[in-house]
Amino acid sequence: MAKSNLLNTQTPNFQGLIGNGRIYRVPKYQRDYSWEEEQWEDLWNDILELRDKSDDRHYMGALVVEELSDREFMIIDGQQRLATLSILALAVIAKLVKIADRGVEPEANRERASSLRNLIIGEKDPASLVESSKLFLNDTDDAFYQDYLVQLHSPRNPRGMPKSNRLLWECFRYFSGRLDEVADFDADGKALASLISETVARQLLFILITVDDELNAYTVFETLNARGIELSATDLLKNYLLSRVKVESDLEALHRRWRSLLSTVAQERFPEFLRYHLLCDQPKIRSQRLFKLVRERVKAPEQVFVLMNELDNRADLFSALGDPNHGYWIETPDCRPHIRDLNLFRVKQMTPLLFAVWERFPKAEFARVLKLVSIISFRYTVVSGLNTNSLEPVYHHAAKAVLDGIARTARDVFEQIKGIYVEDEKFKQDFSRLSIETAGQRKKLAKYILAKLESDRSNRSCDPDTDPGSIEHILPENPTTAWETSFPRQHWETSVYRIGNLTLLEPSLNRQAGNVEYPEKLRIYAGSNYNLTRGIIDLAPQDWTPELLNERQRKMAARAAHIWRADFASITPHDFGT
Repeated sequence: MAKSNLLNTQTPNFQGLIGNGRIYRVPKYQRDYSWEEEQWEDLWNDILELRDKSDDRHYMGALVVEELSDREFMIIDGQQRLATLSILALAVIAKLVKIADRGVEPEANRERASSLRNLIIGEKDPASLVESSKLFLNDTDDAFYQDYLVQLHSPRNPRGMPKSNRLLWECFRYFSGRLDEVADFDADGKALASLISETVARQLLFILITVDDELNAYTVFETLNARGIELSATDLLKNYLLSRVKVESDLEALHRRWRSLLSTVAQERFPEFLRYHLLCDQPKIRSQRLFKLVRERVKAPEQVFVLMNELDNRADLFSALGDPNHGYWIETPDCRPHIRDLNLFRVKQMTPLLFAVWERFPKAEFARVLKLVSIISFRYTVVSGLNTNSLEPVYHHAAKAVLDGIARTARDVFEQIKGIYVEDEKFKQDFSRLSIETAGQRKKLAKYILAKLESDRSNRSCDPDTDPGSIEHILPENPTTAWETSFPRQHWETSVYRIGNLTLLEPSLNRQAGNVEYPEKLRIYAGSNYNLTRGIIDLAPQDWTPELLNERQRKMAARAAHIWRADFASITPHDFGT
């Protein structure tokens, strides 16, 4: 069969999809059946709605398959929908047999059951009299599907089955129960059969995308955004790696290791993890090229296991970088605040460098690098808002320098990445204009900044995670007209979320401050334990004005340049003020 086209797209109904002797196989190690009642109910309601609207059609989304022959296809994406529709058909077939056994049109209803089985499920082998199948599921689910569901046999001990087998059985029971609820299905075999032969077979449409190999399947996945997508980029990468291994014992070992890897690195984060792993060695890797790059690098079975070893070595650290409370940090507690900060900043581009430093440096030196990239991230991304596309090449080169033995200390790392260290003058200018809305994730960021400023000013610890203080807006978020005397209305919108307009206040005092006028706020501030807040009284003893806000934020900026300073950067004098 010639393979010249990347893909072929059709829009068949369900009957066209499974007709003409077509067989669909789920790859042996693709994910198990996972649909639950929420998905079954959605499908059932869609089908019932179509039942009395014979001219209507319902799109089931995209089905991506790899063509193995003109009648045999490997399911890249869509196994959940095909399996569920097949189980619905089996529930209808089972009910038709029950109706016939009760003596209701026995010959006609048995004929209907047989016709539906041939149409949707498969044909009976004339020699063994065993029902064949048009659908073959993965290694976990196929035996149960073929030996129990297709044969309409009840399992002896459903509770002892794997979860996905139980879900398949519960799916059958769900549809059987819903069929029992429809009154005209109970004695009208024709109406019952037409639910499958007409509504499901003719009115459910698919976008069928046929590809010729795994690479094109991955390309389709990356560009497809349709309802019903179940397979992830992670599944496709796994399927490719498994396809490179031919020995059964190696396949089983690889499958075990893959499951272990995904128990450490969440399935949805695996492409990100793989990309950062590869960025240690190669710059500028786009997510869309991940699969192609793996195909180019990994072809032989031994190369598969080399890649798995490399990923295993970095998986725990990758997981720990997303969690300051991870067990990884028990022996290096100095790392925890910096991990918390990086997660708060939502900055990840330094991950390849951290992989390299963890593997090559002593743990104390790793903590120094962690602090360094946290400070750089705060200056570069949070305050100055510079282009993050420039970060990955810098961190790649630094990671290479560490792995190649060129950079051996945290100071050496700073020399590699100092080009992205925002110098004090620009940092202070940008901080002097910084505004942060105090809602959602940004609220945590605002409190973090204020807590760090308070710690430095008062010489006492103010942990943003545990300190009970809340954020007070000196100019309220909803000012009354009384504020216009000293703070013109045209400045309200641009000033209310400026860092210079924010401070920390005990929750009870914050409730008192609310929307009161400035003289009353000063009286409340005087009772606060926060040095940052009491300092407002000395700076603005009578009125709060745009000019005084600017002055307060300028002094905050000078203090911030001192707080968020790399250990290896030159020191310049600062005017912290009050």
